Amino acid sequence: MTATVPKLDADPGRNHPHTTPLGGTVRRRSRRPVSTPAAAPVVNELAEHLLGGPLRLSVRCWDGSATTVEGAPTLVVRHPRALRRMVYAPGELGLARAYISGDLELEGDVYEALSLRDAVDGGHDFTLDVRSLVGLAGSLLRLGVLGSPPAPPPEEARIRGTQHSLARDRRAISHHYDVGNDFYRLLLGPSLVYSCAYFAEGNSDLEDAQAAKLDLVCRKLGLREDMRLLDVGCGWGSLALHAASRYGARVTGVTISQSQADLARKRVAEAGLTDKVEIRLQDYRQVDDGPYDAVASIGMAEHVGRAQLPAYAARLHALLRPGGRLLNHAIARGPAAGPDRPDPRSFLTRYVFPDGELQPLDTHVRVLESAGFEVHDVEALRPHYALTCRAWVDNLEQSWDEAVRLTSAGRARVWRLYLAGSALAFEGWRVGINQVLAVKQGRDRGLPLRRPDWSAVG
Repeated sequence: MTATVPKLDADPGRNHPHTTPLGGTVRRRSRRPVSTPAAAPVVNELAEHLLGGPLRLSVRCWDGSATTVEGAPTLVVRHPRALRRMVYAPGELGLARAYISGDLELEGDVYEALSLRDAVDGGHDFTLDVRSLVGLAGSLLRLGVLGSPPAPPPEEARIRGTQHSLARDRRAISHHYDVGNDFYRLLLGPSLVYSCAYFAEGNSDLEDAQAAKLDLVCRKLGLREDMRLLDVGCGWGSLALHAASRYGARVTGVTISQSQADLARKRVAEAGLTDKVEIRLQDYRQVDDGPYDAVASIGMAEHVGRAQLPAYAARLHALLRPGGRLLNHAIARGPAAGPDRPDPRSFLTRYVFPDGELQPLDTHVRVLESAGFEVHDVEALRPHYALTCRAWVDNLEQSWDEAVRLTSAGRARVWRLYLAGSALAFEGWRVGINQVLAVKQGRDRGLPLRRPDWSAVG
């Protein structure tokens, strides 16, 4: 690592005569100059305390100082406020706030930069103990880092009320999904599917992979002409449109995002499927017009919360006719994940999914069985979601200026950090994604004796 430090100017007034208001002169007392340290070495020292090892990124700071790691991405520290955020929130939250606010920038491969934590000390948790802070205090003070804690970026969620009440859940969902349909169209592509795609060998196009996932869901549910499908958390209506147009199903889609409901209804009308598809602005707990032949819950269980999962499973069970099928498609904590309770100071909780909770696969299976379901099939799609997240990051980065125009620079940064980090989490087995096919007790109605090749087009 090499360091570049700018030459510091001497104090031009030191020991020079000074004219008093009454005339005459006085001579300033000679004092030892207190030099301002170069920022880049201080950044590296602070990062070493946080990471538990050396910072393997190049650094360029607001004062012109820099350190270089050959071939590595560059961390650009635009303002002392970036370090202040890390001091007051010494963990991923402080780093995220610095990046989202624009006080910190990243030049180069975002995946390489985010992989740094795993490369140092086996995934060392960000910490900054009192001894480390005292040792850095002098340098931080002279750099202008210490001061009042900066306000969080406006993109940070502030959700109040009883957790997982109807009102609070609506606010939490709105924080994530009601950020502009045009932004999501740019991010997700024309399919507007915001869940794991299903790629063919050789990594097919994202649109093809999303169409394959929608078809996979419909085949597992055994959809046929005029069967009633409840799509819980229907998003922008993509599954409802596919099930109605390809399989002739009659679909009720429910979402608590106003933006999603508005666009989904528009898409249904444009497709001429208003006689087959109804989109409701409604919480799944308020659906009371069962029984349905099939229920799809795609990427929705993550928002339910562990304490509410038994009631969630019981509600879906009650909405199904005997022999009806449920497809529960949900992200799960992997074997390398952290604690089972969400960290209220994590980046994901504050900026991405307020009140979101991930549970291990065995919890999902146990809850479904306790509600009266028989689990017939479980398919892990973890590598597919890693590819999906990388495709979304590509979409975002290729249209970065437009994404910023449609939302905000901070919001675009949130999504870049979240999706790139998610890709690495899936690749690192910290999280997984599973489709669980479960059946309510009753006449089987076409369930195969042997596990079929669900991926084969029927």
